[in-house]
Amino acid sequence: MTTKPLILLTNDDGFFAEGIQALFRGLKDLGRLFIVAPDREKSASSLSLSLHQPLRVQRIRSNIYSVEGTPADCIYLAMKKFLPRAPDLLVSGMNPGPNLGQQDVSYSGTVSAAVQGTFFQVPSMAVSLIADQDGDFHFREAARIVHRLAKFLLQHRLPEGITLNVNLPPPPMKGVKVTKVGVKRYEPEIIEKKDPRENSYYWIGRGNPKIVGDDETDVRAAQKGFITITPLRIDLTDYEAMRLAVIKKLTRTVASK
Repeated sequence: MTTKPLILLTNDDGFFAEGIQALFRGLKDLGRLFIVAPDREKSASSLSLSLHQPLRVQRIRSNIYSVEGTPADCIYLAMKKFLPRAPDLLVSGMNPGPNLGQQDVSYSGTVSAAVQGTFFQVPSMAVSLIADQDGDFHFREAARIVHRLAKFLLQHRLPEGITLNVNLPPPPMKGVKVTKVGVKRYEPEIIEKKDPRENSYYWIGRGNPKIVGDDETDVRAAQKGFITITPLRIDLTDYEAMRLAVIKKLTRTVASK
């Protein structure tokens, strides 16, 4: 008897979010699905772990767990406590909003949950959606595309150390591009307010990012209506920089007496 593939779903929006529920419905024919996700929105949490507080978990129903923690916490708990074995695939998302460019990728809880899966040597991808002109997200259509991606990745394992960052524009989509990470330069507004005791507090706003880069970047390709698939490598070493004269001079300076 062939063992069904085991697929782990997570996100940074909460187990109840429309995106992850659409994935649960759309991928169920591919194998045995588990959801291990935060109990509330944890956007921009990156790879943070909750090291100084206990994590409470609620079993919502069979194979669905709500975690009082970050997306990275969810992956640790799923791998060590809740799954019967290592999953064959991890899908993080679908995030209602793009994760494009260096800053999005660095801050995103959606992307970081997938990277956490890659740390565990599980084939992992993050999926984010771009809204249409009316501000609506097309979860059903997106889930069909993720189904194709997931089916492929269950048959063709990703190279070790690679995470896929996938962004889906609204239909009609112009095609698919493999892209490099681009740049969106944020200058968020800092909003200062006073509480009832006249103490200052601050909100970090979103701002309007400036897009920088050529047509081969994720931000430009998505802007033009293409599905973008960006391979991310968890090895952050800049091998070219290791050979730079300034780096070599730096090492000699540190080593000198």
